[in-house]
Amino acid sequence: MKLLFPNGEHSQALLNDGTTRVGSAPTCQLVIASLAPVHAEIHLAGSTGSVRRAGDGAVTVNGAPVEGESPIRPGDLLGFGPVQARVVAVERAAAVAPPKRAADVDDSGATRLRMAVPKFVLRGVSGAAFGKTFPVGKEMLVGRQQDCDIPVPAEEVSRHHARIKPTADGVMVEDLGSANGTYINGKRIQQGLLKAGDELRLDTIRFLLIAPGMEIPKAAAAPVAQPAARSSAVGVVVGVVVALVVIAGAAWYLMR
Repeated sequence: MKLLFPNGEHSQALLNDGTTRVGSAPTCQLVIASLAPVHAEIHLAGSTGSVRRAGDGAVTVNGAPVEGESPIRPGDLLGFGPVQARVVAVERAAAVAPPKRAADVDDSGATRLRMAVPKFVLRGVSGAAFGKTFPVGKEMLVGRQQDCDIPVPAEEVSRHHARIKPTADGVMVEDLGSANGTYINGKRIQQGLLKAGDELRLDTIRFLLIAPGMEIPKAAAAPVAQPAARSSAVGVVVGVVVALVVIAGAAWYLMR
């Protein structure tokens, strides 16, 4: 399931199995600044979901107040205080196993395992992340705290700063209510798609998204002054001085 906000004040939010906390606290999975720190909790198990109040704020399902816990299903309209969100079903594509190739089977008939190459890699290009690489093969947390999948030990980065998830077209990035913001190619986002070659910035910490086989452009070298030009200028000066000496000598000879 996912939540769509009819008024367009927030980006759509994907609900994963387990508990999704909704509120204004940075630790919430769905951060909405106008709500209580932890306003509500949404529980999802497969196609079954429910919502319950987690604070003093009002929670409604299709206009009916939720006192304890209420089941939710696709099509329901949830209210978190003044904010409304529509529950929408998400079609899950069935995983299809690729056919075996002859190269994957040895002479004994046993299948030979091959290491899966990650589709995308984040490479740090500034600050505490400089020179480090992080394969992006699953949904991952990025932040200052050590329990993050990509820990960035920098004070300007929030404890749980952003969530990233690989897709067919790139890496989906979601800001988790960070204090200093999440940016894609210099534009601040709440949720956005990071494509190969794009820059991800967490305040001042920058990453580059790389795809296997992608050529990384090198910075252009500063132009080096040509010594020949300098030598030519020196030669001109010397020639002028010699000419002046010759003229002065000729004038002195004629005046004798």
